[in-house]
This record gives sequence, C-alpha cells and structure tokens, in this order.
Amino acid sequence: MTHHPIAIVGAGLSGLTLARVLHLNGIEAVVYDLEPARHARTQGGMLDIHAENGQVALRMAGLHEEFTTIVHPGGEAVRVLDRHAVAHWEERDGGIGDRPEVDRGRLRDLLLDSLPEGAVRWGAMVAAARPLGGGRHEVTLADGGSFTTDLLVGADGAWSRIRPLVSGTRPAYTGISFVELDLLDADLRHPRAADLIGGGMCFALGDGKGFLAHRETDGSLHVYAAVQAAEDWLDAIDFADAGASRQAVLERFGGWDDSLKALVTDADGPLIPRKIHALPIGHRWDRVPGVTLVGDAAHLMSPFAGEGANLAMLDGAELGAAIAAHPGDVERALAAYEEELFPRSAEKAAESLAGLDLCFGGDAPHGLVRMFAGRPVGA
Repeated sequence: MTHHPIAIVGAGLSGLTLARVLHLNGIEAVVYDLEPARHARTQGGMLDIHAENGQVALRMAGLHEEFTTIVHPGGEAVRVLDRHAVAHWEERDGGIGDRPEVDRGRLRDLLLDSLPEGAVRWGAMVAAARPLGGGRHEVTLADGGSFTTDLLVGADGAWSRIRPLVSGTRPAYTGISFVELDLLDADLRHPRAADLIGGGMCFALGDGKGFLAHRETDGSLHVYAAVQAAEDWLDAIDFADAGASRQAVLERFGGWDDSLKALVTDADGPLIPRKIHALPIGHRWDRVPGVTLVGDAAHLMSPFAGEGANLAMLDGAELGAAIAAHPGDVERALAAYEEELFPRSAEKAAESLAGLDLCFGGDAPHGLVRMFAGRPVGA
C-alpha cells in the first residue's frame, strides 16, 4: 500500500496553497482530487482577494507578484440597485483598493503551476477514511485503491469525506437558493445588461431576493439569481427544460424591472441551481491525532462577506507554516494551526451571516448601501 507522510484531499485553493507552502519549505506532500483532469470543468467566477488574508496567503506562498499580473482591472467597481433598477450606490475602481478581483480559474492555475510535476493525483475520488492509530490514517478511493498517511488534511469542500473524522456536524441550508447563469460577450451581444451591471460587481436587491452579478475578464457577465426560498424550491424545477426553468425563476421576480428580468431570459446556456449551505458559526472540533481540515471543509459559510476563498488560502498557508515550524512534531503543528483557525473562521462566518441579512432583509438594498458608505447599518 502506498504511504505518504502528508496527504491532502482536494485540489481547491486551500489544498493547493498548503501544498505550495510546504513545497517552499522543502516538505513533500501529495494532493488527491476527484476531478479526472486539471481542466475537467470551469472553476466559477470572480473572487475579490483581500489584503488581510488572501493576499497574506499569496505572499506566504511566494506568489503575490505573479498574482498582481492576473488582477482584473476595474473589477473592484460596485453598483447597488433596487428592484426597479434604480442605483442607490456606485463606486468606481480607482486602482487603489485592497480587494482586487481575479478569475478563480486563473488563480487556481497560478497555484497549480507553482507545484512540482506529479504533486496532484487527478481522478482520485475518496470513498472513505479511517484511523489506524497513532495518528496514521488509511484512505480508500472509489476505484478500489488506497493509501496511508501520517498527516491527513481535508481540503475537500462543503461535503468533505474527511470532516467526519473530527466532527459530526454537517452543513445546513441557509434559506437562500441561487440560480447561476451567464451572458457571453456582453458588450456586443447583451449591451443593455452590460451597461446595467457595469465594470465590476452589481447587487440588485429587494423583497427577499435579488441578482448578484459581476463582469468577468473574458467580457461575459456571471449572474446569480438569488431567492429566499424553501429548501425544496429548486428541486421542483426541471432545469433540463430551458424555457420552463427560466419561467420558474422569473415567477419569483414579478414586479421587477424588465432590464433585471432580462438577465434570466437572455442567459446563454443552461441555468444551474445552487443551494447555499453553511456550517454553524464557531464550528470547531477537539484535537484528533493526525488529521485536520482547511477551507470549506472546516468553515463553510455563505458567500455574503466574500471570505470563503480568502480564508481557504490563509488556512492552507498557515497550516503549511505551522508544519514547517514544528519539524517532527505534527501534533504540535496542528494544535498551533487550529488555535488560530477557530476564532478567525468564527468571526468571518458571523460577518457572512450579517451580509446575508443585509442582502435579503426587509431593508434591502439600503442596509447594504449604508455598509458601503461606512454608516451604521441600523441608522
């Protein structure tokens, strides 16, 4: 049976950042990922990378300079509309902000390209993991293969197969459902939508629903139609039927401005349903020998503070630094990492819940406008 001193499950941003920081410190690690190949699927939309965490992680990984070359110029612009498409807040990107936007796929490529050949094992879906004693674990793969490891890191996202080794807690539905869609080559093919969204991020909010959209580096518009709804709402929609799925979403936006509803009717390609789940604020676990979690596996939260990817990278970087700082003492490294992890993630999870309330509360979009303006949210 193959044995690895350090095995990371999941080649997302957290797992790759961890592998990179370990590599910089001369520590070998292998990353297992269920995707059949590096480019098997698209990697989602834009991310705002924050100075206080995501950019710190990139500096620790020795990649901040390269990161600046893939930043989306103008991407920090923000626009907040109501359901009548009336703008209540607009902020241009002056190029001096501390949350530059970057394409998730290009950021992931930056991390992948920084690792040695063979560091990532593709097509390796984890079926189960079990402790063997003394901090060692055995991981079984869906294809029947298996390996053992002295340190197992779950970087495998919301529905982590590694999390049950340390915690019985599962993510819960937040009450918000997304329908994801794209408008391609927007300036040419969808000029009205392009003007509405602007050069960066756009929120159109009210009545417990909204549109969250941003312009991507390829000129497309990536849009989420967001609805405060029962958990089974999306289950009742046939997303294989383009016309029926569009109509079902539009029924939730009766009385909204035609320019906003056109984001759905004019979408290119299929609509994709997404239920938003989160782990409890303050999710933590007792120290379990030889295993820990990073990223969404540790602290899945809603996207309404923009912290998920930033925390994921910082988790990976901090864990890698802790391992390097405690050679030969894995348990001391994990204890030091988790001591910082728990309060940091609890704080950001609380911010994410507050952001959800601002976007879908009865005062929307005005609470969000007050936040951007720096005024007290309840004023």
